Amino acid sequence: MALVRFNKGRNATLPGLFDSLARDLFDLTNDSAPGSSMPAVNISETADNFRVEVAAPGMKKEDFKIKLDHNVLSISSEKEETHESEENQYSRREFSYQSFQRSFTLPNSVDSEKIKANYQDGILTINIPKREEARQRPARVIDIN
Repeated sequence: MALVRFNKGRNATLPGLFDSLARDLFDLTNDSAPGSSMPAVNISETADNFRVEVAAPGMKKEDFKIKLDHNVLSISSEKEETHESEENQYSRREFSYQSFQRSFTLPNSVDSEKIKANYQDGILTINIPKREEARQRPARVIDIN
C-alpha cells in the first residue's frame, strides 16, 4: 500500500489523490464507450470491509447490473427514455440514452460470497467484506518469560 503525505494547511480531498489511492487498492478499469457519462466513484476501506459508492442520480435499482467474475467486479447500467407528444398539429419526440461500465479487480482479501449492494437516494453502495483472516486485529502485548 502506498504511503501518502499531506502538506500542512492543504485540503486532503484532491480528486487525483483519491484516484491514485484507489488504484493502489483496486485495479480500476474504465470500460465505457466514448460519449457515455461516467459516474463518480468513491472507494473506502475499514478494518472489516471495502465500500464502493457510485453516484448515479435519476436511476432505478433495476437499471444496474453488477457482476463478479474471477475477482473482477463490474458495474454497468443502460437507461433509455423516449417521450412523444402531439399537440396542435405538432409532433414532438425526445429520447435519451445513458450507459456506463466500471470494473474493479478486487484484492484476494475479500469474501466474494458476502458482497451486498444497495441503491438509495441516487447512490449505489456496494459493501465488500474482507475475509476473517484479512481483517485488521488490535495490537496485543506479548509477555516475556
